[in-house]
Amino acid sequence: MSTSTSLCAVFEPGVGASSSGRPSDPLLSRVFPAPPHPYRTPYQRDRDRIVSSRAFRRLAGKTQVFTSRASDHFRSRLTHTIEVVQIARSVAAALGLNEDLAEVLALVHDIGHPPFGHAGERALDRCLQKHGRRFDHNLHALRIVEHFEQRYAAHRGLNLTLGVREGIIKHSRDYLAFDHPELAEYFLDQSPPLEAQIIDLADEIAYLTADLDDGVESGLLEIEHIRENVRILKRCYNTVEREHPGVEAKFLFNEALQLMQNILTNDLIENTRRNVAALGATSLEAIRRHPHRLATFSPEVESERLQEKQYLYDTLYTCEALEREHDKAEEVVTALFEFWIENPDQLPEGYREEIEAEGLARTVADYIAGMTDAYILLQYAQVKRFVRR
Repeated sequence: MSTSTSLCAVFEPGVGASSSGRPSDPLLSRVFPAPPHPYRTPYQRDRDRIVSSRAFRRLAGKTQVFTSRASDHFRSRLTHTIEVVQIARSVAAALGLNEDLAEVLALVHDIGHPPFGHAGERALDRCLQKHGRRFDHNLHALRIVEHFEQRYAAHRGLNLTLGVREGIIKHSRDYLAFDHPELAEYFLDQSPPLEAQIIDLADEIAYLTADLDDGVESGLLEIEHIRENVRILKRCYNTVEREHPGVEAKFLFNEALQLMQNILTNDLIENTRRNVAALGATSLEAIRRHPHRLATFSPEVESERLQEKQYLYDTLYTCEALEREHDKAEEVVTALFEFWIENPDQLPEGYREEIEAEGLARTVADYIAGMTDAYILLQYAQVKRFVRR
């Protein structure tokens, strides 16, 4: 934090980061007061609580883009999360931010996702809309850490710090207080701290790299086609090809992916630093007051990022093979949702007890959202046998 290249060149040490670490810091407060730990910071304790949670472990069995049924080598939600953590900590360290907070927000950023990736989320949202509700994985993540996880004798939930709970809901989008009065304590009229802002972009860096890699691994994308059609990858590939003449294409591709990730990460660090310096921000309050996010890519790299995202959408995410997977996922989620709506007595006892407080539709959605890909397919098979009886 003392290097001249960090945000501490702008901020006084401990001021630019979202938490000073002082016990009186409101971002370190918990719903249920807890005594300080002699060796771990509050955010380190939050990290350990998340890593020990059942919801975090289940990420190993949830789809990122490709299901694990096709190959053991594809990223799951868990391996993707680990990659996001690596990037987020690097960015936070370079900017002089609170690395512990950045780490814990990266660890928890996908914990609210249902099975089958975005296809599962779309299906669950459509099911809930028929009952006047919506599904949002950020808000569901907050429900997980505040309510569903039950590990402690004195309270429900993980009892995370306010700083982490705020980051869970605000790392990737902004919520309006008018639409979400239940989120009033999370400073909805202010921008999130930089540690939260960098998570969404660390997430993008991770999947922009990984999805090209997994796409080639799956056989759905070809290296040469990527090289010719993804601008940022093309310039990276040309660079590594000059450095490693005559090397096999798959190794050049791997080198190009690493270089691309470095370019994106470095650009995020440098452009965020420029944005903060241009604003003249010297405190967290100045970051919060600014109406726009300061963690951004430069215009050139942002253009390349958007072009790659469009390429992935056109050639991978909407390809016939994955669309079949998506259709199957939506069929499974919808069928199970409708079955439990019509047969609430078939829900596990713990979920039946939640119906009065949460409503049947939300309770069914909560049950489905917590499942892994393998478990929801098992439930689907069992329900089909039940219906045939």
